[in-house]
Amino acid sequence: MELKQPYLLFLGDAADALAAKVAQGIKTWRPEHCLGQLRLPECQADVGLQELSVSAAARAGAKTLVIGVANRGGVISPAWIEVLLEALEQGMDIAAGLHNKLTDIPELVAMAQKHGRNLFDVRYPTQSYPVANGKKRSGQRLLTVGTDCSVGKMYTSLAIEKEMAGRGMNVDFRATGQTGILITGSGVSADCVVSDFIAGAIETICPDNSAEHWDIVEGQGSLFHASFAGVTTGLIHGAQPDALVLCHEPTRQHMRGLPDYALPDLATCIEANLSTARLTNPAVQMIGVSVNTSALSEAEAMAYMDKVESDLGLPVVDPFRQGVARLVDRLLERV
Repeated sequence: MELKQPYLLFLGDAADALAAKVAQGIKTWRPEHCLGQLRLPECQADVGLQELSVSAAARAGAKTLVIGVANRGGVISPAWIEVLLEALEQGMDIAAGLHNKLTDIPELVAMAQKHGRNLFDVRYPTQSYPVANGKKRSGQRLLTVGTDCSVGKMYTSLAIEKEMAGRGMNVDFRATGQTGILITGSGVSADCVVSDFIAGAIETICPDNSAEHWDIVEGQGSLFHASFAGVTTGLIHGAQPDALVLCHEPTRQHMRGLPDYALPDLATCIEANLSTARLTNPAVQMIGVSVNTSALSEAEAMAYMDKVESDLGLPVVDPFRQGVARLVDRLLERV
């Protein structure tokens, strides 16, 4: 699945900034792919791009209208259909990461067929994947893993990719979730792949490469999350990582959505992820910890990270507050 750039970001009737987080993510991480934004009159979000109509965006060269809304239930609103039809008519593809499928809406399918356009439901695979073989692949890979879901694995991965690219390194971000795919234009949404083929799908998106090349693979779920540990395991085995970064949110009282499950101890979590990863790469190393300290004050955050760093003997950063340069330094220093 590969999306054509540049994008027109459709914010629709988003009720607030959080509802437009997908569009904001694309604008933050791939501003060069964004021509402008299109908002309906009721929209309460703004990602700070030029306001463009469908026709103006088409004249400017937009190739894909990306639905940048993550609304309740992941639905395609009837209020959007007129805009989506116009985009297809004007020569754009449409991409969305919602639970509702673009391809389940007959009028969109008919218009796409009429004008030779594509409808990308990036949450859902469009190809068949092989069963993983676990064979050693050339090139190098870093995978982000987590103590829980939604602790900053995608943000950390993109920050590492940006830092490495800024140093002139040969690097690619490999998206494994719908938002990452919409940000970068390609990837596979691991949580929608049949379980037997998750590792194989990840092998497919980060194949053999040159010795100096790094794939930064976006992590999903957690080995300690009863709902999603299976996705995490398949992803770890398929990524065959040379390096891991552990992501953590320190104020969680329990696993996300599972009040009966406590968060794991960091050292225990590190060893579990290393043990799992050694199946396909016995030489894997944990090179650092990325902490989401947004719920802490500056002083609290620094004190917490200093303690974790002292306890684990690994560099600990908050990528939003400090960047990830120290993680990349450690990556390059590893034996």
